[in-house]
Amino acid sequence: QVQLVESGGGSVQAGGSLRLSCAVSGRIFSSYGVGWFRQASGKEREFVGRITWSGGITTYADSVKGRFTISRDNAKNTVYLQMNSLKPEDTAVYYCSAQEMYGRRWDYWGQGTQVTVSS
Repeated sequence: QVQLVESGGGSVQAGGSLRLSCAVSGRIFSSYGVGWFRQASGKEREFVGRITWSGGITTYADSVKGRFTISRDNAKNTVYLQMNSLKPEDTAVYYCSAQEMYGRRWDYWGQGTQVTVSS
């Protein structure tokens, strides 16, 4: 089992920055990936980006590429989502998730943290 706890959400004006954290605990192996997703009110959940637990390889959705950066600190078992140049359309509940291997289901989820970007 893997447990994930997000933190760092809040309110910010357009153009500002926020950093979200995802504390990971439990049995996580090098093959795992940790991803960030978001869900705006009335919309479906969408993929934001992903990082491999072992090698730190990242992938991003086109909508955030160049503005968001995912990193991890294995010593702290924490994955970060640095969000810069925020836009009102980035407003959503952000979730971190874990998958056992690339292409597998995202089986483990955190409780989410709200990010609100005002214009």
